[in-house]
Amino acid sequence: MSTQPNPENFPSYRAPSRASNPRFSTRVARSDAGAAFQRGAKNYDDARPGYPKEVAGLVRGFSRVLDVGAGSGKLTRDLGPRNGNERVFAIDPSQEMCEVLRANIAVPVWRATAEATALPNSCVDAAVCAQAWHWCDVGAASSELDRVIAPHGRLVLAWNTLAVEADPWLLRLSRIMHSGDIHRAGFVPEVSAPWRLEKDLRLQWAQATTPEGLHELMHTRAYWLRAKPHIRERMTHNLNWYLFEHMGFAPNQELEIIYRTDAFTYARG
Repeated sequence: MSTQPNPENFPSYRAPSRASNPRFSTRVARSDAGAAFQRGAKNYDDARPGYPKEVAGLVRGFSRVLDVGAGSGKLTRDLGPRNGNERVFAIDPSQEMCEVLRANIAVPVWRATAEATALPNSCVDAAVCAQAWHWCDVGAASSELDRVIAPHGRLVLAWNTLAVEADPWLLRLSRIMHSGDIHRAGFVPEVSAPWRLEKDLRLQWAQATTPEGLHELMHTRAYWLRAKPHIRERMTHNLNWYLFEHMGFAPNQELEIIYRTDAFTYARG
């Protein structure tokens, strides 16, 4: 079955946002939204996609690698000896995320943030931050990573984003799920000195899922995690209507979701 929307409904599909990153009214608002991930780690690990192998390849051969905001370890699992990394460390502010990561991957894991890693100076050769930089204080995080990354090291930022510009049905899906981490195509993240963009990597790929899998994915969004029961009930109803009535999918039907991966490598200027 085609996943294309009914053309009669096309006017309801507004154009994608042109934002380069999620918007927060204040630092407190950003911090409060990010704190939603203190729970739901197991579901996050089950529902969120991993990263194309090319992302880990951006730090291939670096001896000591730090995964910042590692979450449940979606990128951490691609790092290690097979990627030419001798030692891998992972930090995340969520205790629950750290527990899931520690249970899945045999690397040192502790609670910390990009702004305060609890590491000594120049102790790693590279740091990666996947799906988390938009939760950080850019200035403080850039400075802290400058402190802990060795002089000739690299910083890599990466995101998986629903490719909302590829198909209008994905755009509306993202809005129903309140997927706040949608960046416009071609965006470049904000990073402070001394870091300078060295190269970027932009990929598009597909993941198989089902309507039920999309519900699980919605349950990993910060908006859902913070929502009260009546809001969650409304979101569930809206997603069911969209998938089963509007799109005409069947329960357990295999669907193809298009993702875009954007990754950026930084060196010191």
